[in-house]
Order: sequence, then C-alpha cells, then structure tokens
Amino acid sequence: MDFQAGILQDGSPMESLEKQLICPICLEMFSKPVVILPCQHNLCRKCANDVFQAANPYWQSRGSVISGGRFRCPSCRHEVLLDRHGVYGLQRNLLVENIIDIYKQECSSRPLKKGEHPMCKEHEDERINIYCVTCEVPTCSMCKVFGAHKDCEVAPLQTVFQGQKTELNNCISMLVAGNDRIQTIISQLEDSCRSTEENSEAAKRELCARFDALAALLEEKKLELLQRITREQGDKTGFVHGLICQYKEQLEKSSRLVETAIQAMEETGGAAFLMGENTAVLSLPRIVEASKGGKLEKIEHGYESMDAFSVSLDHLTEAVCALDFNPAEEDEEYFDGEEEEVEE
Repeated sequence: MDFQAGILQDGSPMESLEKQLICPICLEMFSKPVVILPCQHNLCRKCANDVFQAANPYWQSRGSVISGGRFRCPSCRHEVLLDRHGVYGLQRNLLVENIIDIYKQECSSRPLKKGEHPMCKEHEDERINIYCVTCEVPTCSMCKVFGAHKDCEVAPLQTVFQGQKTELNNCISMLVAGNDRIQTIISQLEDSCRSTEENSEAAKRELCARFDALAALLEEKKLELLQRITREQGDKTGFVHGLICQYKEQLEKSSRLVETAIQAMEETGGAAFLMGENTAVLSLPRIVEASKGGKLEKIEHGYESMDAFSVSLDHLTEAVCALDFNPAEEDEEYFDGEEEEVEE
C-alpha cells in the first residue's frame, strides 16, 4: 500500500497513468463499460459503437434480421469482426474499469494544487472557467465582469468544451469511416494489380507457346524442303558423274588409238608398215568407233540450275509483320455485354 501511495503522490507517474487511460476516439478517460478489441486495444463502448455505426451506416435499418459488421481499430487499423450483437458482443475490460475507479478516487482525494488548472494571465488568482464566444478564447469571470471581455458574449467553459469534444468525436468517426473506405479501395486496387500481373504472365506464356509452335512448324517445313533439294542435287550430280565416266572411257580408247597410230607412223618400210600389228589395230571400224565420242549423251543448258527450288516468303513476312492482338473482337464482346445489360 505504501508503494502505491508513493506512486500516486508523484505527479509524473499519475500523468503517465492518465495517458494510458485515454480513449483514442473521444480523447477522454475511458467511460464504463470499457470494451477490449481482439487486438488488445481498448475503447469506450459508446466510441466503439460510433465507429462501428460510421463504418456500417445501414446496420440499424436492416429490420429484425440483423447481421454482423466490421470496423477497424483506430489505434492499429486491425479489422474487428462483430456478430449480430454488434459492439455489445465485445468483452468488457474489467481490469481497466477498476483502475479508472481507483484513479478517480485518488484524484478526488488529493487537494487541488496551483498550476494544475489554467489560471488567467490578467488575474493570477482567477481560474479560467468561462469561454468568450465573441473572441473564441477561454477566460475568467473577472475578465467578463471588469476586464477585456465585459462586452462579449460568454458561455460555460464545460459546455463549450463538451460541444467541441463532441464535434471532434464526430469528425474522428467520419475520418475513421473514410479511412475504412479508403483502405477498402486500396485493397481492391491491390487485388486488381495482382490480377493484372497474373493475367499478363498467363498471356505471355500463351503467346510464347504459340510462337514456339509456329517456329517448330517452320523448322519442320524447312527440313522437308532441304531434303527435296538434297534429293534433286543427288540425282543431277549422279547423272553427271555417269556421263563423266563414259567420256573418260571414250577418251582412254581414243588416246590408245592415237598412241598406236604414232607408233605406226614411225615405220619407214612399206611392207613392214602394212604387215605390222599396229596397222591392223588401226582399222577403219575401230577409228569410226573411236570417233563417236562427240555423240555421247550431253546435259542441257541450265541443267545445273536450282532455280525451281526457290521459295518466296514475302507473303509470310507480311503476315508476320501484320501479327497483332485482336482488340476488335474484345471490343465487340464488350459492347455486346453492354447491350445485354441495357436490354436487361
């Protein structure tokens, strides 16, 4: 008990305790009953109900079938879900209520010290207890009777205080409700951003798959055409090689006859020339046969040309350059949907 009394006699711990007992909505000390939110923050039940009503403006107009609602904690923005009982379904914080009772009893038992209440600057012994409506400043009774505010309209300080606190409380409720709406919009925008990214990745994958399939088809067609060119090349070169072999054989025969004729020409005697083996070889039929080399089969002019296998890809190039998405179809579907909605 002595330890508690020591704490309460010290001004600084009392101020710290009082700050912990201030409601973040009405900025006053918690009033009974105090409700505790799932995030462990506390609110006056009236303030919690005001915030809940601001976030759920149609909650009371739902008739007998009352469903739950939601609002965000003004301290940490944690979303609080309520059942059909609304704020009255929240748990009371009896510990905080007992601390407030003890605090108020201790404060009421302490004598009021000078300096704890604002004092008038013109009249040092007078407490500021009224509010000048004309000048919009707090003042004291002496200033109203004899001082600068004797011709002004005044009102009780507590009345103006409660009015402004109520107005501020309403503003806070509107701000909290506005923040909830903004947070909802932010969540929707974030969901839209995530959906856009996911849909973009899916569209990219589909586009890559289509182009890969087109590239594979082009590669397959290229290999097929290359094989046809290779077959034509083999046929033509094989035929030419066959002609080369025939001409080489004919050339070899003709060269041997030329050598035999040269040897025969070296004979100087007529009898020897006519009776020699070389002369027998150089018979007219053999020479005629050897002279047929120019009558072998020949290739036509332009035989080696492969122009027949040229491919024009201009139309494909134009088609590839003209590739684009189909916004016209999407717009048509969009307008069709709008027309259906109008008809409905």
